[in-house]
Amino acid sequence: MPTAARKIENGFALWLTGLPACGKSTIAKALVAHLAQRGLKAAVLESDALRKVLTPHPRYTEEERQAFYAVMLYIGRLLAEHGVPVIFDATANRRAYRDAARAQIPHFLEIYVDTALETCMARDPKGIYKKGQEGKASNVPGLQSPYEAPEFPDLVIDGEKEGPEDAAEKIVALLIEKKFLP
Repeated sequence: MPTAARKIENGFALWLTGLPACGKSTIAKALVAHLAQRGLKAAVLESDALRKVLTPHPRYTEEERQAFYAVMLYIGRLLAEHGVPVIFDATANRRAYRDAARAQIPHFLEIYVDTALETCMARDPKGIYKKGQEGKASNVPGLQSPYEAPEFPDLVIDGEKEGPEDAAEKIVALLIEKKFLP
């Protein structure tokens, strides 16, 4: 019989932010594995997966993004309040979306995956930038829509030089330092 995942007394949330294709999802997967080794089952709120449910035909307008990130934050806050570690895996191109999470979740960290636009465009696993360049998408962060990098992130990961395992280890070390993890 599998053992139940351990809950922590105070849930926490961290937001992996950066341009599309900067490495957020790969880091999130590595981080989930690191937390699992510590007996914790983290909930990953990945924007593409949530969009399929919340906005199946997204237009990516400012109004739609505001509503989407408000719901995403609400879900993450509820999970964290119940002792579940939460990983937001979402670009959240406006600083205000991430600042709202910091204001509403007591144990919160913002992790900036800093990767040059050119590198993200070369990776482009979902074809987001290609669609933007071809005029098939009109709101790609970093191309047509602004991406507001964090002013004071809790941690910066160099998305071009640091691999996902190294990034996950740095994040776990920060979680321990901040006493979010024992």
